[in-house]
Amino acid sequence: MHAYRSHTCGALRPTDIGAPTRLSGWVHRVRDHGGVLFIDLRDHYGMTQIVCDSDSKGFSAANLLRAEWVARIDGRVRARPPGTENNELPTGAVEVYADDITVLSQSEELPVPVFGDLDYPEDTRLKFRFLDLRREKLHKNIMTRVAVVDSMRQRMKAAGFNEFATPILTASSPEGARDFLVPSRIHPGKFYALPQAPQQYKQLMMMAGFDRYFQIAPCFRDEDPRADRLPGEFYQLDVEMSFVEQEDVFAAMEPVIRGVFEEFSGGRAVTPSPWPRIPYAESIAKYGSDKPDLRNPIMMQDVSEHFRGSNFKVFARMLEDPKNRIWAIPAKGGGSRAVCDRMNSWAQSEGQPGLGYVFWKEGAGSGPIANNIGPERTEAIRTTLAVGDGDAAFFVAGDPEKFYKFAGLARTKVGEDLNLTDKNRFEFAWIVDFPMFEWNEEEKKVDFSHNPFSMPQGGLEALKTLDPVTIKAFQYDIACNGFELASGGIRNHKPESMVKAFEIAGYGEETVIERFGGMYRAFQYGAPPHGGMAAGVDRIVMLLCDAQNLREVALFPMNQKAEDLLMGAPSEATPKQLRELHIRLNLPQD
Repeated sequence: MHAYRSHTCGALRPTDIGAPTRLSGWVHRVRDHGGVLFIDLRDHYGMTQIVCDSDSKGFSAANLLRAEWVARIDGRVRARPPGTENNELPTGAVEVYADDITVLSQSEELPVPVFGDLDYPEDTRLKFRFLDLRREKLHKNIMTRVAVVDSMRQRMKAAGFNEFATPILTASSPEGARDFLVPSRIHPGKFYALPQAPQQYKQLMMMAGFDRYFQIAPCFRDEDPRADRLPGEFYQLDVEMSFVEQEDVFAAMEPVIRGVFEEFSGGRAVTPSPWPRIPYAESIAKYGSDKPDLRNPIMMQDVSEHFRGSNFKVFARMLEDPKNRIWAIPAKGGGSRAVCDRMNSWAQSEGQPGLGYVFWKEGAGSGPIANNIGPERTEAIRTTLAVGDGDAAFFVAGDPEKFYKFAGLARTKVGEDLNLTDKNRFEFAWIVDFPMFEWNEEEKKVDFSHNPFSMPQGGLEALKTLDPVTIKAFQYDIACNGFELASGGIRNHKPESMVKAFEIAGYGEETVIERFGGMYRAFQYGAPPHGGMAAGVDRIVMLLCDAQNLREVALFPMNQKAEDLLMGAPSEATPKQLRELHIRLNLPQD
């Protein structure tokens, strides 16, 4: 027999009854039933109940066992007594009567509980992550991640894509965040950068004629912690295709992402194809977000005309400025003073002066706004929003560029509080027609608003003739349940067009050649039209696992301060290491 096991702790079934077995694993818990010990033995594959009584030669060893000790059990499989079966375990119809027990290693008192799902300080959990990962829920999340990535790979290969690995040590490039720099020992004073994304390499692969590329790519960004991204390092399903237009990318990738969600959704509904295409401006106006949660049925509407020249002077005066608008958030079932007061208090907690409202009962509008604008305008608003008795509407006013995010939060709050948001589904949409450029008020200049390598709609002619902030790009995102799951674009593959786009954003041709020389040179030698996208693996797994944050689906994540508490990173370099790298530290003074 094998030195440690003939079966795993998840393998035994009624067909094994009567057979000898050897199991090894962790002691999950021990229950003493008056001279009979029941031991739950756990390994990666599952759990088996071990029974040991005073007649067994292993009884004395069993008495010593404690939680998380590692033990080897020799025994015989038998049926559990009638009425004691555990239908929640695959092994729940059988148990092992222990003939002999060997302790393979002992455990000190646990700093983090393994049994149960207790809420423990995150820093403690991360410091002892190897214990934290033994917890059933977290262990299952990681295995779901493994299966999701494997499914992605299989689906991409079936769609005709090939997996390539791009370099990790590369050159610094602006991708919207700071690079992690790696000093070169053999090139004093020079640095490599860890890739923020394989963007340039995957485009160069299209120049090289590989046609359909994908990679489960590690990406590194030295940015401040964010709730929706792991600090330091994250993974994405990176994709690029040649000779494609925007709809070709959608047609190739939608079945992959949809298929993964259908496979791992646990029966929850997934938006069927084709997914809606929502222009960026429409998404902002209806949902207050470029990653809308479409499980929430609320769609905001512009009701400015109903307030123009009205007796509600606050809104009427605002509308004298042509930039300002009044948006309404319809709230089905929210037609009570209590709901409206609660939303108003919430708005104040968000730093707003309040949240105007009207609610309808007995065929008429109520509240301060309704009293000011009169029944005719109130009825017109009700008709526009298709609401009625028992419903309400909330109003956000001012410059939409400044208030749309708050309006989106208010829409989410209404949907959550009134139970309008269907939590039992995954709602997808493509967000399209992103603006190519935006005005940077701080620096008083035009900036790229999305990916600088994307093709402007209208091409070079649009770059030469149109106001930059009005130009749309062939850029797109996948939105799902309020998260951005993927982002991509059709690439600007013509060198003169690329240079012009960067000139508008304040970069001269010399800068383009210096910082993107590889791509610029490649574009001179026959560049195919190409495009692609990248989907966030961590976010996809988080949604499928119903996890509360990304650290629940990553093996060894950093904390919110970008520290690896398990391995002690970042750490100080030794004087010898610094000398070899020709680096002298200039630390900030406390």
